[in-house]
Parts: sequence; C-alpha cells; structure tokens
Amino acid sequence: MVNEVIAGISNALYSEFGYENHMEEIKQDLKEPCFFISSINHQNKRYPGQRYKRNNQFVIQYFPKSKTDTRAECYSVAERMDMCLEVIEVDGKTIRGYNMNYEITDEILHYFVDYNFFVRKMQTTTTMGTMGEGIYVKGR
Repeated sequence: MVNEVIAGISNALYSEFGYENHMEEIKQDLKEPCFFISSINHQNKRYPGQRYKRNNQFVIQYFPKSKTDTRAECYSVAERMDMCLEVIEVDGKTIRGYNMNYEITDEILHYFVDYNFFVRKMQTTTTMGTMGEGIYVKGR
C-alpha cells in the first residue's frame, strides 16, 4: 500500500508542478527542478474487527532550479505543496494528509506529511454446503 500512496503523491505533485518525480535512488545526472519521494516511517496498529490503522510518514525533497534564490523558490513551492498534498487520490479513494511541515537544509526543501488510514483484513470463510427441505406426510 505504501507504493500506491507514493504514486498518489507523485500524481498530485505532477498535476500541480509538472516536474519530474523520483522514487528510487537519485542519479548524478539529476534534472532540476524535481522531487524525490520516500517513506520514512510506517506503523501498523490492530483494531477490533480485523481492522488495522496504518500511519505512514513521507518526506518529499524538492531540488530547486534556481541557484541564486533557492530559499524563496523553496518557500513558494512549499506553500503550493500544502494545497496539492492536503488530499490525494489512492486507488480511487481520497486520503487526507496530516502533520504537514517543512524545513530547508543545504538549499533543498524537505517536506514532511503523514497519510493515515484504516485497512481491513479480508477473511476467507468456507461456506456451508447446500441444504434441501421437503415435507413428507407419514402414510401417504
């Protein structure tokens, strides 16, 4: 499910910015501006009724295009990310982002967001065989 959430984040970012998104290791020939999306924390807590609450924390790194005014560009991008990542679509359902915050270190924007949701464990049950009914009168 983490991969589906990353895909939802990537789709939301691409719709808003149109920049390239990376989910794997960043290569040397990085074309800026771009985003790098990764999961940094995952928790799975069991609830009654075969339900599980999944808490997923993600970091999205933004590599700015500007080499002279990087902080201003990062602030602008972070404000737009607040809006486009508030609600994302995953497998046809919407998920709301929580605990959104960011920091800028080494001229790179690090944007943190949590996507928490419930999943249900589907049980396979063996159904009973068919049962017939009939009425029989004694002596006839």
